[in-house]
Amino acid sequence: MNRCGITAYQPPVTPDIFEGTHNAVHNGFGIGGVHVHFSGECEADVRLFPPVNLFRVEERKFDIDIQIEWVNRIPEPLGRKTFDAGNTWRLFDNGDGFQFDFNSEALGSRPYRRLFIDGEFSIAKLQLSEECFAQLPSVPEPLGYPLDELLIMHRLTQERAIELHGSGIVCANGVANLFVGHSGAGKSTTTRLWTSREEVEVLSDDRIIVRYDDGRDGPVGPSGMRMYGTPWHGEAMFASPNSAPLTRVFILEHGHGNVITRLSRSQAVGELFARAFVPFHRHEYVEAGLSFLEELAGAVPCYRYCFEPDERAVEKIQQFND
Repeated sequence: MNRCGITAYQPPVTPDIFEGTHNAVHNGFGIGGVHVHFSGECEADVRLFPPVNLFRVEERKFDIDIQIEWVNRIPEPLGRKTFDAGNTWRLFDNGDGFQFDFNSEALGSRPYRRLFIDGEFSIAKLQLSEECFAQLPSVPEPLGYPLDELLIMHRLTQERAIELHGSGIVCANGVANLFVGHSGAGKSTTTRLWTSREEVEVLSDDRIIVRYDDGRDGPVGPSGMRMYGTPWHGEAMFASPNSAPLTRVFILEHGHGNVITRLSRSQAVGELFARAFVPFHRHEYVEAGLSFLEELAGAVPCYRYCFEPDERAVEKIQQFND
């Protein structure tokens, strides 16, 4: 019996893995313009935990549909392994789709979650191991990190969009600046400096999704690009489900004198790609990411910002004119 009192079963790894299950309860969330619907046998199966709960959406047209089921034990993986993230997750190519296995040292060697998903990242089945989850002291989060981010990141390869390592700050006058940087470049520091000086909305202090703006989430800005908040926050703990038309992009670097330098289109693509979340296990995903970044760099002014971490860094941007 599984956690909901339903007898579990172990389906075969075949194309019909996505068929034959009609779950009783449903939920959904939207991140970066991607809407995910998932269903299970009881409320615990579809519970959303903070901060993803902020991104919950009512039923509508969803991009990804996931069926959740409990099994006694998840068997050893089949298929060709294409990526190994060590003790967290592994990816296998099953021909018609993909299999993501999630592991934890605390739960033993077998996967505690397994996601089967088609090649378009639109239809999926998530298996949860009763054997593994029985060892946990609290209610599990079926779609918890890193599964939620992996879903969105891979789906973005099918669209004109990308996830970037950055902090998105929207001013009261509507100017929306994206500060992109590696870990330690000053994204959280920049966020704290801005929030201490004026009323701004921070979409995220660590990970932002940028996509072509088709107008479905608000008026289209001059650049034709929109940035979205995500639940995957940084040290400053900002995570918003909102979005805004993108005005400028700044590549953050520590420096002296708060110097802003305009980047060429090719320079901007290189800098942004180095700070992008792109699945590298397939060349077409890399090509899709580069193609969109070229579009982004041609539409939005991109700058390198060598800054000092004090209030003058904010003043420099406030007084800046393209």
